[in-house]
Amino acid sequence: MGLKSTLSRPLAAYIARQYAKWQHDPIGTQQRVLRGLLARGAGTAFGQAHHLEGVRTAQDFAWQVPVRDYEALKPWFERVKTGEADVLWPGKPLYLAKTSGTTSGAKYIPLTKDSIPNHLNGARDALLHYVHKTGKSRFLDGKLMFLSGSPELETVGGIHTGRLSGIVNHHVPAYLRRNQLPSYATNVIEDWETKLDRIVDETLPERMTLISGIPPWVQMYFDRIVQRTGRPVGEVFPDFDLFVYGGVNFEPYRKKLLETIGRPVDSVELFPASEGFLAFQDEPGNPGLLLLLDAGIYYEFVPAERFFEKNPPRCTLADVELDRQYAVVLSSNAGLWGYSLGDTVRFVSRYPFRVVVTGRIKHFLSAFGEHVIAEEVEQTLREAMRQHPEVEVVEFTVAPQVSDDPAVPSRHQWLVEFARPPHNAATFAAALDAGLRQRNVYYDDLLRGHILAPLQLTALPAGSFQRYMKSQGKLGGQNKVPRLSNDRALAKGLLGVG
Repeated sequence: MGLKSTLSRPLAAYIARQYAKWQHDPIGTQQRVLRGLLARGAGTAFGQAHHLEGVRTAQDFAWQVPVRDYEALKPWFERVKTGEADVLWPGKPLYLAKTSGTTSGAKYIPLTKDSIPNHLNGARDALLHYVHKTGKSRFLDGKLMFLSGSPELETVGGIHTGRLSGIVNHHVPAYLRRNQLPSYATNVIEDWETKLDRIVDETLPERMTLISGIPPWVQMYFDRIVQRTGRPVGEVFPDFDLFVYGGVNFEPYRKKLLETIGRPVDSVELFPASEGFLAFQDEPGNPGLLLLLDAGIYYEFVPAERFFEKNPPRCTLADVELDRQYAVVLSSNAGLWGYSLGDTVRFVSRYPFRVVVTGRIKHFLSAFGEHVIAEEVEQTLREAMRQHPEVEVVEFTVAPQVSDDPAVPSRHQWLVEFARPPHNAATFAAALDAGLRQRNVYYDDLLRGHILAPLQLTALPAGSFQRYMKSQGKLGGQNKVPRLSNDRALAKGLLGVG
């Protein structure tokens, strides 16, 4: 073993012991985090406007600070962008993480001196937990490849601004930088396809041991490797043994990725966001992600089915139930207060608190009152693929087809790009319909009442999703395709309909 892999083992054991301390008292840990945030935030403009100095309990906090998304908090973020100090957190942020927004265009999320360690340590500790649990550390002696956004930064209001992955790149420890790929010169290339070719050029001669990124974009990289060499990725990189991913559910991509690799590899799932590094897979084989409770983030959870009520209930960690969908609300040392992250989770264990990420609160399909969520369609697809082992899926999304004509039925449309299509498309579509009816009683009721017809399966030509994402300026990096829509905009884009 090399020096890095040797030294990582005692460090991994130390980090695991540190985590065990706060896991013994998770509720108390969160209460301490809230008190610390309130003490630091009370003197800010936001803290004074919301009377944080008088907040003593979680109930007080929920009363004083409403749940708001980026758009609702935008006036505060705009003040930060102008360079004003002490707006949401003492002083000015070190960085602004620029990310795609919704109705407001680009979002600018503050990263402060206090919050940066959360992003850096979260990823580090995920790998160290893997080392501690498995005893495998040799990957640290090889080349580590991270598919990420450009590290080039601009200045907004006197604050360095860029993509989160690019900002974090500037903080990679020197002892790991020599192992890291792609190079800086390659990483700053904005055109994704050009960048991808350069990454292939750089990695082919190297001893790759770890590859990390969002699964659909990693699949593009793997496909280029296979095209260039005519061999599976696992043969090209015989020492590649660890795949690290986050941002989307891995399951729809697992089969094709593993086939492209040609052999099994270990994997570690992360739950990162520009707003904070929330959780990681701390036990190999356990799908639950350990929620990071001592990292400057105070969590609240709103039952997903009640999120759009005027005053929805806000649960603390002590109140959450297993196997229920929750929208995540954050307050943090980045200066976020009652911030609706937009992601939904489901708790799969308590003590320790572990979650699985189930989708986006705005990415649901309820054009007919069915309340279908991303987790349900992903599980449905996975089960249908298990029943039809010949099928491989590149990407998919589901949209409504609403008809005003009584002779033309309304239904769901599944737009699927297959790497290998089903032998019988009608049978596969029936399996999807049956699976979703089993998972969603509202959808089942709508079909039983003949309000909806069985779903329509539309096979898209190869490259459809890539072409669409490129047309939107969202090819590669940290961009993701929504699983569900309540309108036809994405479907029309994929189908080439104006």
